[in-house]
Amino acid sequence: MQGNVAGGRGRPQDKFELRAWFFMRISGVILAVLAIGHLFIMHVFNSIENIDYQFVVERWKTPFWRTYDFVMLVLAMMHGTNGIRVLIGDYVRSPGKKLFALSSLYTLSFIILALGAIILFTFKAVG
Repeated sequence: MQGNVAGGRGRPQDKFELRAWFFMRISGVILAVLAIGHLFIMHVFNSIENIDYQFVVERWKTPFWRTYDFVMLVLAMMHGTNGIRVLIGDYVRSPGKKLFALSSLYTLSFIILALGAIILFTFKAVG
């Protein structure tokens, strides 16, 4: 790893860590754009009183909105999981505890991502 840059860790030299480092920067920018777009669509262009079950039904009728929400879900989960992975690597010293923490993190992240994807792609309007 390179020396500290402005008090930070610096850019990593290991290929996996370097790719994870770049991913965090790129996904962060993309997530910011998606989240700001989501904020404007849900809270600026539409009144909060209009957002209900029927609003979601209408929104998710098109593949575009399901894809938009899925991309935001996947990027947010991967970005957050990678960030917590780095924190675990920095602060958990015991190999056994680190294995448990990382295993728990990946399992929980997969479950949340799978449930979100199932809801997004199998949602059918009721009533």
